[in-house]
Amino acid sequence: MSNVATPSPADQYEAKIRPVRYWLYFLSFLVLMMVLVGGATRLTDSGLSITEWKPISGAIPPLTLEEWNAEFDLYRQIPEYQQINKGMSLEEFKFIFWWEWGHRFLGRLIGFAFLIPFVVFLVQKRLDWKLAPALFTLFLLGGFQGFLGWWMVSSGLTERVDVSQYRLAAHLGAACILLLALTWVARRLRPKTVMWVQSGWKPLIWAFVLLIYVQIIAGAFVAGIDAGFSHNTWPLMAGKFIPEGLTTLKPWWLNSFENIVTVQFNHRMLAYVITAFLVGLTWHAWSKTQFDGVHGWMVVIAGLTVLQVILGILTLLWVVPIHLALAHQITAFLLCAAGVAYLADMSNEKSG
Repeated sequence: MSNVATPSPADQYEAKIRPVRYWLYFLSFLVLMMVLVGGATRLTDSGLSITEWKPISGAIPPLTLEEWNAEFDLYRQIPEYQQINKGMSLEEFKFIFWWEWGHRFLGRLIGFAFLIPFVVFLVQKRLDWKLAPALFTLFLLGGFQGFLGWWMVSSGLTERVDVSQYRLAAHLGAACILLLALTWVARRLRPKTVMWVQSGWKPLIWAFVLLIYVQIIAGAFVAGIDAGFSHNTWPLMAGKFIPEGLTTLKPWWLNSFENIVTVQFNHRMLAYVITAFLVGLTWHAWSKTQFDGVHGWMVVIAGLTVLQVILGILTLLWVVPIHLALAHQITAFLLCAAGVAYLADMSNEKSG
């Protein structure tokens, strides 16, 4: 007679769904890596080095000198080469080519990392119809991200010497939404827990996440017009807290997207708003919960916010060194994802 207890239905479901949850975490990691490589591609001015979109054949880089020269010839035809990089050597071209190729390769890898495990999990019957809408949405978001990437690159191939900051913001914003969606679905697959959540608390956290997302978009505009390379002092800009030249463009709303002074000023001001909001949230969470259980996420969120502020200031003062700029960008994504994980865990509750 066996003494082994039969697993409960909840335990059986957890054993079945756990690999799916880890798969979604792995996809989240790949998205973060793609954002990291994409940021490096931007900072090294490599994003326009590949002038064609070849979803299949483009996965294989040039292998012969003839193929490299053909790729280089295509690059020589665009304004960035003719106006900025004229006279570039083939070896210098290879450097920027590999950054852009790596970024696109990661995009292809994410597609396979989604599709192959998805088919395996279907065969293993680990997926049910309740997950179908979420997984279909993730698939669409991933495909849309690829489209936005090429749409962004194409903006710099004919008349501009760089990509449109509007399309850059759309591309980065879509990447963030994909990461947040993956985080939400993965955390919702965890076992339900009993917890206390004060009425009205979730909307405040949602508001905080929204502010971080808006700040990420604002940062994309800073990167898109190289606004971080000017006014490299803090806390003042050109010796003033509110600098001159904030409204030089007409119509006035263009300043928030195309005026270097205004774009950087807005990014700074939003950081102050986020920091003040965080202080209030953290104090309230401690006074009501002492960061117990799921509310331990507030410690993570507070720590990431402080780190993000420090990285932002250092990136500005040291005139955008690549390692600090990339750390600043990735920390913003991690902070946004931590907020969504906190919300998902608070939503994944059962009555006590």
